[in-house]
Amino acid sequence: MKEIEEFAKTNNVPILRPQSRQILIDLIKQNNPKNILEIGTAIGFSGCLMLLNSKNSTLTTVEILPTMVEIAKNNFKKLGLENRVEILQGDASEIVKELANPRFLREQKSSPFCEKRGFAPDCVGSGGFATLYQPQQFDFIFLDGPKSHYFEQLPYLLKLLKKDGLILADNVLFMGEVLSDIYPKHKHRTIILKLRKFIETVQSNPSLESKIIDIEDGLILIKKITN
Repeated sequence: MKEIEEFAKTNNVPILRPQSRQILIDLIKQNNPKNILEIGTAIGFSGCLMLLNSKNSTLTTVEILPTMVEIAKNNFKKLGLENRVEILQGDASEIVKELANPRFLREQKSSPFCEKRGFAPDCVGSGGFATLYQPQQFDFIFLDGPKSHYFEQLPYLLKLLKKDGLILADNVLFMGEVLSDIYPKHKHRTIILKLRKFIETVQSNPSLESKIIDIEDGLILIKKITN
């Protein structure tokens, strides 16, 4: 993990900060989730962290950038975690819609990271898979993708989350401006208003319990108490 952390520092890749990292580790150890969904793989740092702290977990992780996917694959392999990981490359907002659908047909490139847990590959030519997917529910979701998309992804994530399951969302306070009563300046207005809407929607939903953790970039922990 130290090598991955050094790579992130050298290459200016954002990874979970120390206090937030410890909260994630504690939650994973306490809850021992069987199935984890992660939005925002990056170089695989958080994904590796979760799997290393819960030996029975499997991880489905979503990343839009092909370069990051390749780096993450190598990092999972270095730590011997590749058989517990499925990496889905693409726009997370679209992928969570598909995953939450009762049945969908999807084509994807052949990959050792995408041949497990409900995927039944059939040859469709040029190395692709036609995949009929029975939706899988998750015990734990780590939300660490683009902050402006949290609100639009929320309904689909809640559909994918089991009863009593948890969502931990990172970067929700945006330097303290999200909880402020001040109307945001133009530069960051869109992202701050969307994060406020995300938090307000979570807090007003009677099927959820939530807690804002005001450290570093800000976290919110969400529990689904009813379906």
